Amino acid sequence: MQAIILAAGMGKRLKQLTQNNTKCMVKVNGIPMINRTLSQLDRLSLSRIVIVVGYEGEKLTGHIRTLDVKTPVVFVENPIYNKTNNIYSLFLAKDYLLKEDTLLLESDVIFQDSVLDCLMEDPRDSLALVAKYEAWMDGTCVRLSEQDDIIDMISKKQFRFSEIEDYYKTVNLYKFSREFSRTHYVPFLEAYTKALGNNEYYEQVLKVLVALDDPGIKAKRLSPDQKWYEIDDIQDLDIAESMFAPENERTALIQRRYGGYWRYPGMLDFCYLVNSYYPPKKMMDEIRSNFDVLVRQYPSGMYVNSLLAARNFALRQDQILVGNGAAELIKALIEQTQGRLGVVRPTFEEYSNRYDPDKTEAYYPDNDNFSYTADELTTFFEDKDIRCLALVNPDNPSGNYIPKADMLRLVQWTGERGIHFIADESFVDFADEENASLLDEELLDENPHLTVVKSISKSYGIPGLRLGIAASADTARIQELKKSVSIWNINSLGEFYMQIEEKYRKDYTDALVKVKAERNRFSALLSAVDGIRVIPSQADYLMIELTGGHTAGAVTQQLLLRYNCLVKDLSSKVKLKNRQFLRIAVRSQEDDDILAEALKELLSAPIHS
Repeated sequence: MQAIILAAGMGKRLKQLTQNNTKCMVKVNGIPMINRTLSQLDRLSLSRIVIVVGYEGEKLTGHIRTLDVKTPVVFVENPIYNKTNNIYSLFLAKDYLLKEDTLLLESDVIFQDSVLDCLMEDPRDSLALVAKYEAWMDGTCVRLSEQDDIIDMISKKQFRFSEIEDYYKTVNLYKFSREFSRTHYVPFLEAYTKALGNNEYYEQVLKVLVALDDPGIKAKRLSPDQKWYEIDDIQDLDIAESMFAPENERTALIQRRYGGYWRYPGMLDFCYLVNSYYPPKKMMDEIRSNFDVLVRQYPSGMYVNSLLAARNFALRQDQILVGNGAAELIKALIEQTQGRLGVVRPTFEEYSNRYDPDKTEAYYPDNDNFSYTADELTTFFEDKDIRCLALVNPDNPSGNYIPKADMLRLVQWTGERGIHFIADESFVDFADEENASLLDEELLDENPHLTVVKSISKSYGIPGLRLGIAASADTARIQELKKSVSIWNINSLGEFYMQIEEKYRKDYTDALVKVKAERNRFSALLSAVDGIRVIPSQADYLMIELTGGHTAGAVTQQLLLRYNCLVKDLSSKVKLKNRQFLRIAVRSQEDDDILAEALKELLSAPIHS
């Protein structure tokens, strides 16, 4: 068995990284891709490694000769790399294909050892490695039979997003037997290049072969836990670095992205908070059916979107504005704030992080559950001379909930003292109490010092649309907020969602029932795990304490590395006598069971110092 690596390309999409450097010498976590690939191949006891070079070929060959590679390495030069595609590079190496069985690789693919191992260990002699299609993938796809026959190879022109459930993406790693190369691949490679030229891709030959009665090659399906990534641009490079970083660095690299986890195959995100039971399929189908129009048209301005939000929350247009997520509105609100700001900790830090810490007064609950009442808040802030009180209810991360009657007492108390009261009820719909919201036209009119903030993204399960609202009867405040955000601060998809939202009210009510039921079930499930104490919550997440000696950082890391589950490590938010806390989102029953079982396994293992 030998290997052929195609490494002649220019890698233009990596821009400055390949201006004077071949693509496979670009470093991933400090190691050139070619170093990693050669090291992985070197352990397989191959007869040789053939590398087709072109762009910056002398630099690449010189670099490889400095490496400690035991397997003989030979080079084939593509002198017209800038005028051809990889079909010509493989054509130049065709004589090697005829000598023995071959692993064929592209030099810009990074992968785990197990990816190569599964090709080597499979008894079938000729295989195309494929992975289930994911949204981040680009390039040639295939359809497969149950017997792993390649039914069709789908080019970019033939690609249909409506059919992606049936697609697998080629990983650009292949195993060709010598016989397959002799009888099938090389003859068609020669014929194809002669007929259609050298500016094509070698997969086009496979596309011709799969149309034969006996194509001579099968597909090998990767499992979801076998990691690989194709690096074409700097975004790919950044993702690959987080996926293949050393274990002690990987979690931090992934967390710093603050979302976009759909790019990570199979990851279960228990960190970011979202309603897993809404929106319904019919609503998504309605948005999808209008997608072309929405993308190609400007959204309405703030006036119209305020009307839509006012209708949806039974308020007047002059009482409400829509934000690009609640975060945009929080920023604008805090920029208006003067004097001392009162907050509770631990809590959602967006309010206090945007304010002068020297002008912030924080109340810390003095109990194991981080719970507090309206009376405790008024007693604490009575003599603190705060000009604004920002309160998240239910709170994040504790899930502590103040009943509506007590929230109304806080509204009255702050009003009597001239305190601007910001009530963030992004999670209030998940509370057991019915009609808990302060979003009421008459209530706001009676209390112009009250501003209610709500994250539509979190409550309604649409974080990708980035929607939030702020409501107040202080029309001067609302107008000032509207001036501080862009006239087109939300896109057409977000506007359309608000336009159709009222048709799906019953679906939302049903979804809330499911979230609450799953929260109770999940809480009981976690409570039964040795080493976990679950803090009572009225939100769509649970704060848990690790009581068996495991650290939150280590558990977070192992959940990600071993189980592909991402949770929130609260070490930076809760610093309390070395006690260890995590925040875990409530997802579907299937996902929650996976995490509960993972935690059970992890926490039952010995603690390593």
